Amino acid sequence: MSEKKIIKLNLIDLPKVDYQGGTSTLCPGCGHNQITSCIVDACWENGINPASIAKMSGIGCSSKTPAYFLGKSHGFNTVHGRMPSVTTGASVVNSELITLGVSGDGDSASIGIGQFIHAIRRNVDMVYIVENNGVYGLTKGQYSATAEKGSKKKKGGPNEHQPIDLCAMAIHLGGTFVARAFSGAKKSLTSLLQAALSHRGFALVDVISPCVTFANNDESMHSYSYVKAHEAELHTIGYIPPAPAPESIEIPPGEYRDIQLHDGSSIRLEKVDEDHDPSDKGNALRLLHEAGEAGNHVTGLLHLDTTKRTLVDQLGISSEKALIDLTPEEMRPGPDVLQRILADLRR
Repeated sequence: MSEKKIIKLNLIDLPKVDYQGGTSTLCPGCGHNQITSCIVDACWENGINPASIAKMSGIGCSSKTPAYFLGKSHGFNTVHGRMPSVTTGASVVNSELITLGVSGDGDSASIGIGQFIHAIRRNVDMVYIVENNGVYGLTKGQYSATAEKGSKKKKGGPNEHQPIDLCAMAIHLGGTFVARAFSGAKKSLTSLLQAALSHRGFALVDVISPCVTFANNDESMHSYSYVKAHEAELHTIGYIPPAPAPESIEIPPGEYRDIQLHDGSSIRLEKVDEDHDPSDKGNALRLLHEAGEAGNHVTGLLHLDTTKRTLVDQLGISSEKALIDLTPEEMRPGPDVLQRILADLRR
């Protein structure tokens, strides 16, 4: 007699298969595939209905990955570097959706850097994942704007240009959730993604994701071996949902700190760096600067601010009904309102 296969369900009684997508066409061993797996795990473990997510992307190897996860979610593949503005529109007209944007270092740090900047300063309510490998994988491995000076890929000379640090830029511009992770550290990356999905506002997760085809040699500062040897981990990260099942809680040994997020969940930081306070922007920037000077990659939750209003809140859009659900009659101002508007314009 054959044994019945037990299918594990999440908080909303859905199996993990409902969160998966198509088969990946990326190179075997690509770090982006690990990120895909972590996104699936994070959304499933958080109990998010896939139909409530809008997954957005631009152009590049990274921007192909939304086809490989959340096959039952809404999706939009934009043109190169334009993902933030399309996501801004989707977030404003339907604030009930969870907007999850996937981009790359070329898509965000070069052609799309202006859009990246404005999404941060406006505090668009979105999770912004950068799959950062330091090269343009679709066009034969040229250095991207995030490649460290002196980094050397498999072929050609070393990079001669100063890199753009997307995390430092996001902190400078008032990003409300800024984290850096490594695709080779699945547990901490999944916890960071779970926390980002629970945050209201712009949540950047910059993931160092080695390109196995062009830049996974020891001389590349984005290679698996280099990051493993030069990762400066701020803390061990855990995620506690609002109403967790007892077996899902992992209590770390030693000193730790729980930081509450908008939906009542918490991100648990077990202390590694005693001086790091995620609410201190100056300290986060200092850590990034010192790590860069030493050739290290600092990972963890760099900065968190739960006090700033999102773009939807700033615009005064009602949370009772999404703009997309308003009828023409509800959108059309009445005679009294129209007269007040005209009177204000005549002043």
